[in-house]
Amino acid sequence: MFKRTAVLVVSCGALLTACGTDADPRLENEEIISNLIEAGYPADSIMVVEGAVYVERDAQVSLEASREMLQRGEGSAEQYRTNNLVDTTIVKKICINPTSAFNTYSRLSQGLDLAIQNYNSLGLSFVMARGPTTGCNANITAQATSGAGGSAGFPSGGRPYGTITIGTGLQSYSVDANEHMITHELGHTIGFRHTDFFNAASCGGNEGSAGVGAILIPGTPTSDPSSLMNSCFRATATGEFSQYDIVALNYLY
Repeated sequence: MFKRTAVLVVSCGALLTACGTDADPRLENEEIISNLIEAGYPADSIMVVEGAVYVERDAQVSLEASREMLQRGEGSAEQYRTNNLVDTTIVKKICINPTSAFNTYSRLSQGLDLAIQNYNSLGLSFVMARGPTTGCNANITAQATSGAGGSAGFPSGGRPYGTITIGTGLQSYSVDANEHMITHELGHTIGFRHTDFFNAASCGGNEGSAGVGAILIPGTPTSDPSSLMNSCFRATATGEFSQYDIVALNYLY
């Protein structure tokens, strides 16, 4: 998750100056931002960092994913997730493949194993596996970057987002903190928004309801201070799902 000082918040009005299907990344970003705003995301929750478009500080949105958000109506029961989910009729095994650089950081590596275990322990309609391995219906690259945050993106085409990026500064945090960060970013890749999207108190800001993904899942509260999918993490994080995170995951998957 990006820290506030690590991102450039861009005025969307200045970006929405053209439209088209040119391969120019700037034009693609303009369409992504336009689609996000049309889907209901507040302009101040959208940012451009190093040529990529993010919402909610750490969720990268591709052009395909932004178009899918406009194609689907509001779901029947969905809390803190985007309109885009993984299609488990085609994706049964998701493989997370760490880069060689990622593997040089022992706590990032341990955190990845524990994050995978978090999801697999729930008996969901898909399994996760650490790659390289066989039988993968979808692949996610786990790569390292500077800092102590993380980023990912939302699903598109029925498959999870293909990359999570984790800060090497987490090597100085506990294994539990690394587990928390990686589990959180994997949550974005399968379609989860921040639990505190309506009032990101853990990061001192408000992301807004965005008009999508704000319908309460039966059995979950309107807020959950213990949720692993809250905007920011504490150094004392346990890396474990809250009871309501588990309810939400079991409901959707």
